[in-house]
Amino acid sequence: MSNVSEIYGSMVFNEHTMQERLPKATYKALMKTIKKGEPLDVEVANVVAHEMKEWAIEKGATHYTHWFQPLSGITSEKHDSFLDPMPDGRAIMTFSGKELIQGEPDASSFPNGGLRATFEARGYTAWDPTSYAFIKDEVLCIPTAFCSYTGEALDKKTPLLRSMKAINEQANRVLALFGEQPCQVTTTVGAEQEYFLISEHDYAAREDLVLTGRTLYGYSPCKGQELEEHYFGAIRPTVNNFMKELDDELWALGVSAKTKHNEVAPAQHELAPIYAGTNRAIDENLLTMEKMRLLAGHHGLACLLHEKPFDGINGSGKHNNWALAAGNKNLLDPGENPIDNLRFLVILTSVIEAVDDYQELLRMSVASAGNDHRLGANEAPPAIISIFLGDELGKVVDALINGKSYRSASKMAMDLGVDVLPKFMKDNTDRNRTSPFAFTGNKFEFRMPGSNVNLSDCNMILNTAVAKSLKSFADAMDGKKDFEASALSYIKKTLKKHQRIIFNGNGYSEEWPVEAKKRGLANNRNTAEALPCFVAPKSISLFEEFGVMTEAEVRSRYEIELEKYCKLLNIEVRVMKRMARRTYLPAISAFAAASAQHLETYKRVRPEAPCVAHEKLLDKITAGIDEIDDAVYDLHDKHMTAEDIADPQKQADYYAGTVIPAMERLREAVDQMEIITSRDYWPVPSYNNILFYV
Repeated sequence: MSNVSEIYGSMVFNEHTMQERLPKATYKALMKTIKKGEPLDVEVANVVAHEMKEWAIEKGATHYTHWFQPLSGITSEKHDSFLDPMPDGRAIMTFSGKELIQGEPDASSFPNGGLRATFEARGYTAWDPTSYAFIKDEVLCIPTAFCSYTGEALDKKTPLLRSMKAINEQANRVLALFGEQPCQVTTTVGAEQEYFLISEHDYAAREDLVLTGRTLYGYSPCKGQELEEHYFGAIRPTVNNFMKELDDELWALGVSAKTKHNEVAPAQHELAPIYAGTNRAIDENLLTMEKMRLLAGHHGLACLLHEKPFDGINGSGKHNNWALAAGNKNLLDPGENPIDNLRFLVILTSVIEAVDDYQELLRMSVASAGNDHRLGANEAPPAIISIFLGDELGKVVDALINGKSYRSASKMAMDLGVDVLPKFMKDNTDRNRTSPFAFTGNKFEFRMPGSNVNLSDCNMILNTAVAKSLKSFADAMDGKKDFEASALSYIKKTLKKHQRIIFNGNGYSEEWPVEAKKRGLANNRNTAEALPCFVAPKSISLFEEFGVMTEAEVRSRYEIELEKYCKLLNIEVRVMKRMARRTYLPAISAFAAASAQHLETYKRVRPEAPCVAHEKLLDKITAGIDEIDDAVYDLHDKHMTAEDIADPQKQADYYAGTVIPAMERLREAVDQMEIITSRDYWPVPSYNNILFYV
């Protein structure tokens, strides 16, 4: 497609389309619901449903679906046609307001953490008018929330929307203290999506990739990312064709895909959109992930969204760029002189307090079996939450804490010493790639989420925690006569209390975990360690205070995440054992037999020859076979023990502490054989083959 301005949003029932197609009164009423949160009238819904259906049919749609985010973390849809048969044998196409507003999928068949029994099947989807409907594969997709018959949220979207309501209310309380009129305060997100593209043929030949999303075996390639030549390098034609088709599809769906480039690791790439309201941004990111997987096959490729598909090179993240907007104003914009920008300082202090107070919840929100392999190396931040403010804001915070004056540094022009090159202004601060939570000019970049995560969880927690801090500030300012002096005093006290979370150094250094422990910061190294904080009284109290989740909803999610973690590791172990026994051991044994036959032949032909190299090779292979066999039985025993543990948390702890080391032992044994086994005998594509395809 060539005319981007014509195709952009062409498959979306967006505000522009609504204004064109809806009666004026209906449009105004709907905008009040979308932008001000006013209740939706059923008559308005009927008119919207009719026009939405007519528009969808014109675009070739025959079905509609309520598109929602169950607690599995992906999206779900059930397609119903617009078809309505008539008694005389004809059929008309209908779609009512009731069908738009509400659907009824099976609630007990999705993850629910005990909220629904098998025989209690009824659940409801409810239209979310703040996220635009769109057409995908001739189906009108209507973004919806998903709840049980008894009203508990069974999805990722509902708590997110509740958290957005909470931060809107508390931010308006703060803005009112500055004399500003009430407005819609929203959080915005820009999700930078990293991913791998490999040959579809190589993907199909790797049982571990197909079943788990990552390579459970594989020796490091001869050439990895050490030459740093792939990052921002020329995009290979096959990948470029995929990216072009992906852009066209996403643009038509109103997804503002802006930036695309090669990432650091070979075969790794990134797509970054322009930021949008958090709810829509997350819907669009989930849609982007779906399109990536589906379109890759059109080009003979497979898209890998696992956080760590290959050992020894970069994993894939999804950087969550978070900001707070009031109308057209970015409340995280420090301005020219941040120390004199009191409103900005209040918001900044609230974020710092929120991240420190609920650091474990933020860490928990990105915990997964896949992300455990990624965090802590190769440009992924460590598992310890900290905030990077940079030189400028770091000095501002120090000045506020210590009661010193500070003058903002003026921006410097960069002179590269070549007259024909333009001079440009240098930013006041650098970027820190090792920081989990970094200020980047007018937003915070949360770098911990893995590429496969649904960003609803971390944004829900971040929104709620910041709402709590904003509420604390607004409560403290009630009745204060000298607002500015009181606010500065509050800021100083709060920053001093929470300055331990601020770290502008190297998060990869050996000294940082030691220093973080001294500061009292949490270091939950894996998912099993990270999850318990979810059901701590402090966490439950936070969610209940702002109506984001009930205790039952929190506990259900804790149970679901524990179960998911254990199930994923159970699958990985089963695949590892199966591949070791049926794929690797037969191939290595065949090579051993061939090597023994070669040795026997050499000795028969040249009895006097020492044949030391042949004997060494055979010894290594036979020892390797024995080690693999022993490691398989060891892993099997530990796996069976894990599966017999009834308590989900204890089972997760055992998987993390005992089973994973046994998995690593087996992998090491097989990988050592890869580098001495003839490639004619090796049964699967190696990293050299997979990562450096033509």
